[in-house]
Amino acid sequence: MTLPASRAALWTAARREAYANDQGTPNSLIAVSGSSNRSKADKDPADWLPVPADQCKYAADWVADKLRWQLTADTAEWDALAHLAEACPTATVTYERIL
Repeated sequence: MTLPASRAALWTAARREAYANDQGTPNSLIAVSGSSNRSKADKDPADWLPVPADQCKYAADWVADKLRWQLTADTAEWDALAHLAEACPTATVTYERIL
């Protein structure tokens, strides 16, 4: 299943700003070092993952953000998340949908 890149391109400027500044959940904005931020850049889980100890939480937070904002995932991202889900059977995804 191939989907358009997240559908965020269809958003209004106000919705993009709300997403960029989302502080409605503690895992939306996480402070990281400059080098970590540069390493990740705008890559999704198909192209970048944190250190193994943080991967399950990262994947759960990523999925929660996708669901929260009703974003899609392309095939590579979906496959990476499915692989992480298999490796993280106790991970829980919690989110509140943004309308």
